[in-house]
Amino acid sequence: MSPAETTTDVVAIGNAIVDVLAHAEDAFVSDLGLAKGSMNLVDADRSAQLYERMGPAIEASGGSAANTAAGVASLGGKAVFIGKVADDTLGTVFAHDLRATGVDFAVPPASGSAPTARSLILVTPDAQRTMNTFLGVAAEISADDVDETTLKSAAVTYIEGYLCGVPATVDAIDKAMKSASRVALTLSDSFWVSNQRETFMGMLPGVALVFANEAEACVLYDTDDVEAAVRRLSSSVATAIVTRSAHGSIVVHEGDRFDVPAHPVGHVVDTTGAGDLYAAGYLFGYTHGADPAACGRLGSAAAAEAISHFGARPQVDLAAFVASLGL
Repeated sequence: MSPAETTTDVVAIGNAIVDVLAHAEDAFVSDLGLAKGSMNLVDADRSAQLYERMGPAIEASGGSAANTAAGVASLGGKAVFIGKVADDTLGTVFAHDLRATGVDFAVPPASGSAPTARSLILVTPDAQRTMNTFLGVAAEISADDVDETTLKSAAVTYIEGYLCGVPATVDAIDKAMKSASRVALTLSDSFWVSNQRETFMGMLPGVALVFANEAEACVLYDTDDVEAAVRRLSSSVATAIVTRSAHGSIVVHEGDRFDVPAHPVGHVVDTTGAGDLYAAGYLFGYTHGADPAACGRLGSAAAAEAISHFGARPQVDLAAFVASLGL
């Protein structure tokens, strides 16, 4: 099915999370026993303890795949999100915020369940973010929540790596892989890749596009050589995209390599969501017929906007933003 024959550009499947962001010094992160820049899964008690010790915070609806869907919508694309929230205050906030971006989010909230997920994010002066995520009901996406017709009508189904290997979501991911016209996968986090390497490797034959940063690609293939990881990844999927922060990104599409520079940013405020918005830009270009290099440039521009402010979702109209750049 070509993009021209679809009614949706991207269906994104992932954790529905409300981010709670606060500035923090390196020493504070260390005192909490956290590795700066890491993503940590925590239980309800640990989440409450961390929240008590955090400084003034802001709440912003997040979740990796949801951020990507919001980015696609901001670029002018049609995006659908599949994720799980509870029938509680944060669930209402998440649903409102996502729909307000133009994303179609129709999965009903769960009643009598675990609460809506939240991620406590400490942002240090170097703009690195240390995430402490209580998943709550987010990781309970079932096969019933995944509508086959919706997936078949989409040019791309984008799967968040954090869901892969989670027992409660196995059936949902399997259904998505089988029903989707074309699958894109983000590896999400190097720690998660190290724990779910076999899961990810088993998924690659059914995936058309993979998004990874350097660390995730290297962990997937158990190597310190980024170039070796890129070669192996690009030999496994039609399109491999490896982001390299300030060094831009590497896109390998059907054997052809494109080295895409990072879009310049005057001041990096918060790197939360950089990879999510890169994927949004790339997928928007991909579903609208752009060549791989142009897709990469769109991704870089969207990521640059995301890291220029606090929070993971766009704060400007991305369609107008990339148009002003000649993209």
